[in-house]
Amino acid sequence: QVQLVESGGGLVQAGGSLRLSCAASGSPFTINVMGWYRQAPAKQRELVADITSGGSIMYADSVKGRFTISRDSAKNTVYLQMNDLKPEDTAVYYCKADIRPLRTPWRVESYWGQGTQVTISS
Repeated sequence: QVQLVESGGGLVQAGGSLRLSCAASGSPFTINVMGWYRQAPAKQRELVADITSGGSIMYADSVKGRFTISRDSAKNTVYLQMNDLKPEDTAVYYCKADIRPLRTPWRVESYWGQGTQVTISS
């Protein structure tokens, strides 16, 4: 019912920048939280950053000062600006949204994007 489409991944050199985008669409809904997770080979998926409907933001310690999450509520889109990228940032980045369908506003549903590869070369 709700789809998340990520874009902006790619291959960049260490110290470079990328901007990821995630757009939510589908059945009418409101968003509680949207965020970015990442999963590197042989590692568990971890939260990178998220932003609530009220504008509260949380970052993983490993990306503080380098990454910035933002949103365009009117477009149901969340962004992740990644600066000063490091090889350890290499991972598949996933967008996640916790939403309330307008038809069932008492229910919170979680949706994941398919992921976008970010590779940082040394």
